[in-house]
Amino acid sequence: MHYKQNNKEKKTYVQGLRSFNSTLPRGLKGILKKNGYNYSEIISKWNTFVGKKISTCSYPKSIKMNKGDDKGTLILAVERGDEITVEYSKNEIINKINSYFGYKLINDIKIESFNSQIKIKKKTGISTITSKDLKKNIKTIKNNNIKKSLYKLIESMNIYEK
Repeated sequence: MHYKQNNKEKKTYVQGLRSFNSTLPRGLKGILKKNGYNYSEIISKWNTFVGKKISTCSYPKSIKMNKGDDKGTLILAVERGDEITVEYSKNEIINKINSYFGYKLINDIKIESFNSQIKIKKKTGISTITSKDLKKNIKTIKNNNIKKSLYKLIESMNIYEK
């Protein structure tokens, strides 16, 4: 038997062999106990489970597993306004996920809605300082066709600014 002083192990093992449980890092043990690998698998296969239409408006937020039960609750974040489409396809999503894993992992789906208003600033046109600099640089170009087309481009960009 091997006896080592600084290995943080309570038991001794024959010829350095250890149980698989003792070789795993501490953080990984907690994730495996909470079925974290199932959650990561659901996220990676989300498009195939629900299809393109539902995957664009929703994503899995978390899985809540009851202690002692194998039945879990999948919490979905759904865009406001698309809750009805996800609500009608709940049973189909549950069946696809459970058939993928081979056992009844998900028992229920809860829906949480969120606003997906993304503010996009439209910047049109070129500032007068930038257009003057561009015109100076265009004058150095030798090809007349390219010069004309670049001048037209600058003029068209300045039209949209007004």
